[in-house]
Amino acid sequence: MSIKKILNSLEKSWERDVILLKIKNGVDTDKIVNEFLANNELQIKEFKTLLKPEDIDLLNQIEQVSICESKLMNKIKDLNNLENNEIHYSINQKKILLSSRASKRISLFMINWSNKILVITLLTISAIALSKQAWA
Repeated sequence: MSIKKILNSLEKSWERDVILLKIKNGVDTDKIVNEFLANNELQIKEFKTLLKPEDIDLLNQIEQVSICESKLMNKIKDLNNLENNEIHYSINQKKILLSSRASKRISLFMINWSNKILVITLLTISAIALSKQAWA
């Protein structure tokens, strides 16, 4: 069998949609790989015997491309998480700002009115005390 036929056969066995479905169903990636190797053991052994040194170099380069793509996906995912964190931080800051404004308003209201209430209360107590003394 030629390398091209073996690769086509292996590619058909490694259907990305099926792999993705297995991953979504919680199957471990190592288990998926081991199942693939077990199911295609004869083809993989034959493929291995047909490999030339330049083919191995090509496989290494393809592996590097896959690693690069994986890193890119992780960076994009991290950027998305960073943006979400920044949005949540911004929302929290706005909530804190609004609550601090409300508490400042309440405290200013209490300071202004508590002084007035205190003065009115003291005047009322004094008036009541003086009127009791006057009636006594």
